[in-house]
Amino acid sequence: MFAVPANSPHLRKSGSRPVVYDLDEFEEENGADESLLHSVEGNDSRGGATPMNGSGMMPSPVLLWRFKVLLFLIWGCICCKIGWDSVMRMSADKRELFLYEAFLYFNPLLLAALMVWLWGINLWVFAQGGVNYAKIFDLDQNHLTHGEIWKCAMWMTIIVPTSMTAYIYLYSHGEVAYAASQPVLLYAAIVMVLIFPFDIFYFSSRYFFLRTLWRIVFPLQAISFADFFLADILTSMVKVFSDLERSVCRMVHQQVATIAWLEADSVCGSHSVVIPLVLVLPYLFRFNQCLRQYKDTGEKTSLLNALKYSTAVPVIFLSALKYHVFPEQWTNFYRPLWLLSSVVNSSYSFYWDVTRDWDLSGFTRIFKFSKPHLFSYLLYGRRWVYVWVIGSNLVLRCTWTYKLSAHLRHNYLTVFTIAALEIFRRFQWIFFRVENEWNKMNNKSHMQLSTSEKSNEEENLLHSMNYNV
Repeated sequence: MFAVPANSPHLRKSGSRPVVYDLDEFEEENGADESLLHSVEGNDSRGGATPMNGSGMMPSPVLLWRFKVLLFLIWGCICCKIGWDSVMRMSADKRELFLYEAFLYFNPLLLAALMVWLWGINLWVFAQGGVNYAKIFDLDQNHLTHGEIWKCAMWMTIIVPTSMTAYIYLYSHGEVAYAASQPVLLYAAIVMVLIFPFDIFYFSSRYFFLRTLWRIVFPLQAISFADFFLADILTSMVKVFSDLERSVCRMVHQQVATIAWLEADSVCGSHSVVIPLVLVLPYLFRFNQCLRQYKDTGEKTSLLNALKYSTAVPVIFLSALKYHVFPEQWTNFYRPLWLLSSVVNSSYSFYWDVTRDWDLSGFTRIFKFSKPHLFSYLLYGRRWVYVWVIGSNLVLRCTWTYKLSAHLRHNYLTVFTIAALEIFRRFQWIFFRVENEWNKMNNKSHMQLSTSEKSNEEENLLHSMNYNV
């Protein structure tokens, strides 16, 4: 049996509180350690034999970090070498189709890993900037820190390409059955980790994530900030869901590692009617949330927000009609409608991002770090930051329409790049959306505080008047 540290984050209990060190306490402990070290050195100089503490033999964090980076680079080079040699073993006519199939199984997980990496950066910036994101999302004391998020992303980045390399290697060497098992085992392992019922592997965070997903699919109660925030992120990952649907479809029909079944009109092909249905699901979930918010609050802005998500539906279904109508009908009638609906969706979404989700008046504090840092001087209060965010958001909103269009899915590398850029756009969006919510919470608390102080002053004044009478 291997000895596991008691404070390991992988074994953190859902009811336990993570250890948080205060800066002053940390300095005091460092001072104590230094004094202890001086005393040990003094004893050594006098000839006394004092056993060395085991913690003193641990490598420095910087050295350990560099060693991990070196191992990561070596691993990446090995995977690239094995994958390239395996692909070169295949015939030229089979190579492109096989890469397309391999890309189908593993690219949604790579995009998900990218989102996790960027979410860790979001949390790190919030922590540096003094934004209490745990209060905004109503997280418990066991929520994952940015370091733990990055650790999860690192393992995803290692496991997924390793499985992909094994898939390519086994198929190129004639082990088709073993190659077909690679994506199946990978997907099964991910599902098992998410639904693992025991109190390990960040149980409370997994439970919070799955519970939020359930509330998104079935909005049977009041919508919280975490509910519609995650639903917004899901709308930026429709590429992931559509490819997951086709991957699972091929697994169910035992078509993994069978290039002959990659025809577009097959049951799991790119012309399947299931693809637009999967693409539209995140927008329908968000649409239902807006209706539920209007029912609970009566705010008309919720209806306008619901209208925004409904504009994505014509883009998706008009695009899918290309494979089910005559070419003349598509060129003369449906394509102009598709272009019009794309412009409406992109314009409306961009307007809502800037004026509603972000609220330009809130562009004042998100890059103001509580501690001196390089980002403080590069980002905070710079006009180019806002110009870049607004300009890139507009461009990426327009290109995202390309991804929503099912009839443009044949160029999978281009679509993958656009999907990654959309995730990056959402990464930028998160900064200002959370900042805007944090400002609203602070303003609300200040208003409540001023109201309570005013009522106390009125009571004191009334009491003094009665006393004088």
